[in-house]
Amino acid sequence: MEKQYFNLMQFFDGYVRNYRRMNLTHLHNRSMFTKREIDYFANLGEMLGFDAFVEDSKFDRIKGRSRPMDLSWWKWDARKDKENFLYLALHLERENVWDKDVDTIEKLFSKTEEAYVPHNVIGIQYIESVERITVLNELISKRNSIQKSNALMIYRYYDSDNDIERVNAYYFTPSGLRESRRAVCKQDESNYWFMSFEEEFAPLQDKKKVTDLI
Repeated sequence: MEKQYFNLMQFFDGYVRNYRRMNLTHLHNRSMFTKREIDYFANLGEMLGFDAFVEDSKFDRIKGRSRPMDLSWWKWDARKDKENFLYLALHLERENVWDKDVDTIEKLFSKTEEAYVPHNVIGIQYIESVERITVLNELISKRNSIQKSNALMIYRYYDSDNDIERVNAYYFTPSGLRESRRAVCKQDESNYWFMSFEEEFAPLQDKKKVTDLI
């Protein structure tokens, strides 16, 4: 079956625009951030007509066992097959721990059974610093040259100079890196977390104007 690809960068747009609606505050722990973000994408999948499953699993040939998927979207159509799903539309992983970044990529691009090869993948990964992105993107390009999925990798890291969380997104097609976009994440005056695209975040633009004048 021909793979059904999404415009995953458009999914990133929605993730940024709707982040405040997740109602996450300074009182929530990391597990709640993970839950709310996974729930957001689960609801999105169901609105698009897919069956969404949290903590689904697929067989990993290298590990020799089943491994969990944080979130999966499956396509079912009784007109074509009443017994089985047609394909795995999306596999999403979200990870808070920095030193599990390679493990996240291995889950998204694992060697598995044909029916479990995802048409699209999304990884949301906290990393220690921006320098790590180049290494991870090279690994993704190598793995995806074999898997041939659409892939969206969202990296989040702390920018101490500006006291904000940076959110960098990279969109890969089977032919390689296609597009990137940057956003920021910060608490508002009521201590709720929100996101904004970098070019729309006024404090950064004002700082850039001052720098340009010097």
